[in-house]
Amino acid sequence: MVVLTASPRTAHGMVPLSVLDLSPVVAGVSGAVSLRNSLDLATLADRLGYTRYWVAEHHNLPSIASSAPEIMIGQIAAATARMRVGAGGVMLSNHAPLMVAERFKVLEALFPGRIDLGLGRAPGTDPVTSYALRRRQDTDQAAGEDDFLQRFQELLLFESRGFPPGHPFQAVHAMPKDVALPPIWLLGSSGYSAQLAAMVGSGYSFAHHFASHDAVAAMLSYRGEFKPSAALERPYAILACAVVCADSDAAAERLASTIDLNWVRRARGEYLPLASPEDAQSYPYSPADRELARTHRARVFVGAPATVCERLSPLIAATKADEVMVTTMIYDHAARRRSYELLADAFGLHVT
Repeated sequence: MVVLTASPRTAHGMVPLSVLDLSPVVAGVSGAVSLRNSLDLATLADRLGYTRYWVAEHHNLPSIASSAPEIMIGQIAAATARMRVGAGGVMLSNHAPLMVAERFKVLEALFPGRIDLGLGRAPGTDPVTSYALRRRQDTDQAAGEDDFLQRFQELLLFESRGFPPGHPFQAVHAMPKDVALPPIWLLGSSGYSAQLAAMVGSGYSFAHHFASHDAVAAMLSYRGEFKPSAALERPYAILACAVVCADSDAAAERLASTIDLNWVRRARGEYLPLASPEDAQSYPYSPADRELARTHRARVFVGAPATVCERLSPLIAATKADEVMVTTMIYDHAARRRSYELLADAFGLHVT
């Protein structure tokens, strides 16, 4: 397995910044455009000095085009020169471990030293779609039990050649077998993945952008329980946050109204492409809708650069995050680009 190394602090002493991209689909625009927008954003992030660019895996969600991260990783890595590119993450419950190992060995072979393998425990979709993704792998999984740990162990055993004598997989090699797996990261929104990442000595990323679990508790638990491994000598934790940054607080609030409506619709079982700020601001919210939006908005960092940094800094300090990974799910692609430009400047990234 490729060894994970730490990223240095920026020239301003701030933590490194990275991107988590879900390839947002907006009303009136095709998914194909959404994927091309991701390539455009990735090339910008590479020039701005972002450390890594991760793409997510979600299925059957009309607002997200990112369903095949391995394909997008290859396209993004080919279009960029410096950043690490990876999955944030591969939902292991949807895939045979051998297939994951081989896909990421191929990516590592093509882009050596630039690939990350982030693994998630959830399916990234609804139960019916999850069954459609899983049923051909193991019919026993129809009951829906969580077999993440079993699949994760199998993935590690393929890499370490650790299957015992007589095991049917002992003679199976993930190809190309002379290429190591890229660094493995465990992703989570609760304490489970934090504990597992600490136990196996891998990197860890906490999904603050949708988690109800306390980010500080999870990330400090990971640090306190971390056991060094061949891949990672010291703990390394990424704090993934939802951010909307604009030239003014008012402009950022307007852009973030899209996020508010998306949460309200999802709570009603309405899964739709992202609405424009105009449609979001004119939507007939009920008092319950507004309370729901307010609750979810508490997890989003919205404002001009100074406002965002003022709100983010205490959480970075409390979690002892080594890196911040930003996701920005808004309607306008030009505004999304601008948000990442403003953050890069605020965090003192090195523009090339």
